Amino acid sequence: MSTTADAPPTLPEPAPRTGWASLRDLNGYQWFVFIVCCLAWDMDCMDQQLFVLARRPAMTELVPKVTETDPRLPAFRAKLEAQAAAENKPVPPPAAAITALQNADIGEAAGYATSIFMIGWAVGGIGFGVMGDRVGRVKTLMLTILLYAVFTGLSAISSSTTDFFLYRFLTGLGVGGVFAAAVTLLAETMPDKSRPFVLGLFQASSVIGNCAAALLSMWFGSLQEQGAFAGYTILGHALSPWRVMFLVGILPGLLVVLIQARLKEPEKWLAMKAAGGKKGGSYGELLGDPRYRSNALFGLLLAMAGVVGLWGIAFFSPDLQQYVAEPAYKAEAERLGLTGDAAAKFVAGQKAYWAGITSLVQNVGAFFGIFVFSIVTVYTGRKPAFAAFFVLAGLSTAGVFLFLKEWSDIFWMVPVMGFFQLALFGGYAIYFPELFPTRLRSTGTSFCYNVGRLISAFGPAALGLLTSTVYASYPAPEPLRYAGVTMCLVFFIGLAALPFLPETKDKPLPE
Repeated sequence: MSTTADAPPTLPEPAPRTGWASLRDLNGYQWFVFIVCCLAWDMDCMDQQLFVLARRPAMTELVPKVTETDPRLPAFRAKLEAQAAAENKPVPPPAAAITALQNADIGEAAGYATSIFMIGWAVGGIGFGVMGDRVGRVKTLMLTILLYAVFTGLSAISSSTTDFFLYRFLTGLGVGGVFAAAVTLLAETMPDKSRPFVLGLFQASSVIGNCAAALLSMWFGSLQEQGAFAGYTILGHALSPWRVMFLVGILPGLLVVLIQARLKEPEKWLAMKAAGGKKGGSYGELLGDPRYRSNALFGLLLAMAGVVGLWGIAFFSPDLQQYVAEPAYKAEAERLGLTGDAAAKFVAGQKAYWAGITSLVQNVGAFFGIFVFSIVTVYTGRKPAFAAFFVLAGLSTAGVFLFLKEWSDIFWMVPVMGFFQLALFGGYAIYFPELFPTRLRSTGTSFCYNVGRLISAFGPAALGLLTSTVYASYPAPEPLRYAGVTMCLVFFIGLAALPFLPETKDKPLPE
């Protein structure tokens, strides 16, 4: 006869894992969702970085050449001479004005290209954010990937700045939709205790795409030096590294096949659709309800500060590095006995190679920055972490643009800047989904990130205008230096927005 004494002793439930250890409790499907979302975002970021690295070479080739008959030249030459006289420097030779004006045109076009790309990015993100809440996170993710893959490939056949700007705008539509779809899908699939760490890792994984683009730039730059592209054309255009880089951007389209086969909508979204009630994806509700309007408006200011800091300032650090190092490249070409086209190819190859190096070390710093932010925000809260990193991002960015003088400086100054600047984006991935309920999560996340990005689109254009007008009379690269430092004031906007936002540490996602 059995008794209660015969029953096996009851073992205590194991304590739930916390911190990074909570990731061990994720099931196979949750890991699969994480990997797919990371791949989608990595390839999205690869496209962005390909553009950053290919932007100036593309503009150098596509912007019309300044000639002696340019009506702007007399006034510009007089400005250079006046600046030289004011600084007790020798009068620059006549050809210097042509070179300086050409550089100003290229810088201005690069700024416009970036702004147009970001406008497309913002418009796409705003539209696809609503789509994510209404038709599903997975369907939206597939469409956005296809969109940016196709038009990145078409960017390779640009014949003028006009069609280049158009292709980048259309690419931006797809690029802008991926972030909200992916972070919303992840936030709703993962348990609350693991969510900040998963989203932090997700954003940190963007470094893989950025580094892939940097390595491609280095590789193609080396190939150009060796004459590997000589004699090849694409639709009548001479093949060059920047065109090949955009062709590589077609590859992410293959990811759609994997998403179609295995990924499914999260249970939170399916339950929301089954329950009926208020329609998801409503900007009217987002901005009409005081509970969410404040989060949306101040969240977009938070995003704008980081996006302008990155796209309007930090992503021009490869351009600064090229300015600083160009005399050394020319001297090396002369030492090797290269002249004419051979010297030009060598210099162009060196620029592409070291632009890739600059991007690579920036993203190494970014990986650790995003990783550290994810840890800091779990223990201190979201708002204190943002406050500290906004201040440090501003100081490190201004430091790079003021003090980067030697090519070797990129190996310590640029990683520090990347650490603090990109860390903010880890915060956006963690924080924005926590501000909105399920029916508005994709819409709200996208609104913060992409309306902030829409406003931020004026950042690169502002940098270009500061470079080409306010500081244009200074010798290169001083215009870019002064413009970059001036624009570091944008980080104070992020600090100013923080008091108006809630603290979400240790709170579940709102339903």
